[in-house]
Amino acid sequence: MTDEHPDRTRLPLDVDTSARPIRPVSAGRGAPNVVVVLIDDMGFGASSPYGGPCEMPTAQRLADEGLRYSRFHVTSLCSPTRQALMTGRNHHSVGMGVTSEMSTPEPGYHGYRPASAATIAQILGGNGYCTAAVGKWHQTPPVEVSPSGPFQRWPMGEGFDYFYGFMGAEMNHWYPQLYQGRYAVEPDKLPEDGYHLSEDLVEKAISWIENQQAITPERPFFTYVAFGATHAPFHVAAEWRDKYAGRFDVGWDAQREATLARQKELGLVPETTELAPWAEGVPHWDDLDEIEQRVAARFMETYAGFAEHTDAQVGRLVDALEDMGVLDDTLIFYLLGDNGASGEGGPRGTFREHLVGHGIQDETADMAARLDTLGDPSTYAIYPVGWALAMNTPYPWTKQLAHLGGTRDGMIVRWGNGIQARGEVRHQWHHVIDVVPTILEAAGLPAPEMYGGVAQQPIEGTSLAYSFDDPAAPDRRTTQYFEMIGNRGVYHEGWTAVTRHGIPWEMVHTSDRPFEQDRWELYDHGADWSQARDLAAEHPERLADLQRIFDREAEKHHVFPLDDRVTERENPDVAGRLDLHLGRSSLSFGPRVGRLTEEAAPNVKNRSHAITADLEVVTGTDGVVVAQGGRFGGWSLYVVNGVPHYAYNYLGRDLTVVRGGKPMAPGRHDLVVRFTYDGGPPGSGADVSLEVDGAVVGTGRIPVTTAYYFSFDETFNVGVDRGTPVVDDYLPVRNAFEGLIHRVRFDLDEVADPGSDDDREHQVMVHQ
Repeated sequence: MTDEHPDRTRLPLDVDTSARPIRPVSAGRGAPNVVVVLIDDMGFGASSPYGGPCEMPTAQRLADEGLRYSRFHVTSLCSPTRQALMTGRNHHSVGMGVTSEMSTPEPGYHGYRPASAATIAQILGGNGYCTAAVGKWHQTPPVEVSPSGPFQRWPMGEGFDYFYGFMGAEMNHWYPQLYQGRYAVEPDKLPEDGYHLSEDLVEKAISWIENQQAITPERPFFTYVAFGATHAPFHVAAEWRDKYAGRFDVGWDAQREATLARQKELGLVPETTELAPWAEGVPHWDDLDEIEQRVAARFMETYAGFAEHTDAQVGRLVDALEDMGVLDDTLIFYLLGDNGASGEGGPRGTFREHLVGHGIQDETADMAARLDTLGDPSTYAIYPVGWALAMNTPYPWTKQLAHLGGTRDGMIVRWGNGIQARGEVRHQWHHVIDVVPTILEAAGLPAPEMYGGVAQQPIEGTSLAYSFDDPAAPDRRTTQYFEMIGNRGVYHEGWTAVTRHGIPWEMVHTSDRPFEQDRWELYDHGADWSQARDLAAEHPERLADLQRIFDREAEKHHVFPLDDRVTERENPDVAGRLDLHLGRSSLSFGPRVGRLTEEAAPNVKNRSHAITADLEVVTGTDGVVVAQGGRFGGWSLYVVNGVPHYAYNYLGRDLTVVRGGKPMAPGRHDLVVRFTYDGGPPGSGADVSLEVDGAVVGTGRIPVTTAYYFSFDETFNVGVDRGTPVVDDYLPVRNAFEGLIHRVRFDLDEVADPGSDDDREHQVMVHQ
């Protein structure tokens, strides 16, 4: 036999190759497993381990077996805290100065994590860890959240081997629209079958860890569990809500007093701590009438039940780790908030969160009539700002602000085999960017100078591991800036300077006050733990020094230029973000297109447009042709028993339905919606006509339209309405179009000839 490859080099038969096997990179000896659990929108004074009224026995257990940090800080919004948590850098340093939906082209606000800031998942994964992310992500640029990607800024592109969860700011806990990896999935159960998102997320986390331990127990794991709870919508079964019946009838003022007293007993704050001043413009409990108090109390009962239910799921995860024998080998961070409690429900609270986001207050009488539904799938609730202030006890203000009510949260750390102390409180001053260097120190890993061939910008956090077994250790973090939506602050060597530019529940821009006219406050935390006594007038020189430090830090971390817009920036046209459709005025979709987020869908807001569906029907055809959004805002083109319909749902409050009059004959048709926008300010009215094969079959008037966004959690779909239904003419499931859809075309900024008036019928107006 001849050698077909005579030039191939051969090894002598006696060469020993056993010393050169290919093996994966392994973690260092003794490297712990790491679990990071993140609760959404929970204030410092909400949970029972921090003196609050929400019973959280798992958090209490972990605190009793580990440490509570009393001066742990976050940014005051979701995406910025999460990007800081993942990278160990300040949020502006990695382009996440605001939420991903509010990004602009400015360097500190573009929303694209640079390759020079590798995530903790990338670092650990490159050093032998198995990695998984479960739950809320909210860090990917919205323009990239589509089936087209790109996917390098999705969880599995940012270092996670496994992802199950949702990509945006919030999610319906009864009807979630989720992803596994990069693929859209939906739960196989409904709420009537006992489904709840928080339970589903923990089930997936436990399953992943069990599989990892069965296959590669020698490799440590990093699991990031980020709940949608306790962010709006407040979704929880009635038995959890009703457990707290009557507990909050005393009101938010009395709750603040009770919480502060308990915090002092627990040693979380000094005995000299005072309640911070009440926020201006927020009613005290005694200012409310009996109906307003009853509604407000039920909001808080629902929130407390939501929080306890979430903690119960964390308990399932902790129990699973214990059953697998890995609990004490696991470094657990339990972050009780990614920002302070949210005041975005406004003075009254709301059953429909997007109302307040668009500058509209819900009606108390309407809410009072539906109190028994609070928490169920027909609601999308968030409590009044008075409860947010109480949940941030003893600190001032709420989420969005640079005051401690927006930036100080509870954090519990447990590491059975790595921390000797049990049940103690740590008062060292720390920030969310300090979690990454703490994990690296615990794992014995240096921060990489290069990752993926890219030089890395310095990690800006400071490990807090020095405090694990030394309660008296001096602070190693002495300076930290804060900025969110123009609200600014800086901490330096025990003092804080802070200024409020906006009001958290006024999310549509109403003030033209220049930033230079904002009034700065000054606090001495050596004598005033809670920002209760403003010393700006007594120490103007110190205030000026701190303002200069803020300016220095702001320049360094790309904070400027400041931008105080909130809801307006959630419309990409206003924010100046990349248009995924590159300005195309005509967009065509096939029958299988779906699960498109707001920025991947055609932007039909504040403009005239025509929707043309080329479809075929049979006798009695039902189903959705194309829809965007859901029960709390959106629109839908659908057919009921062959009759075409168009529904426009304004923020879950007003529903306009244009009905076609009589069934379409079996066969192929052009079904057209012509939406003629009035022009003028965002959210102006519109006229709608519905046509079949060029003949107008219905018309309607929409007095007010959605100005900025339809939904953070619902999507755009052809041939079906996923999630909650835009209109109750069809079910939330099994509403797929029963005929055949060839194409659906959108012509933006154009409305063609409305056709004849033959066979025309007018709309029906329904108020939800």
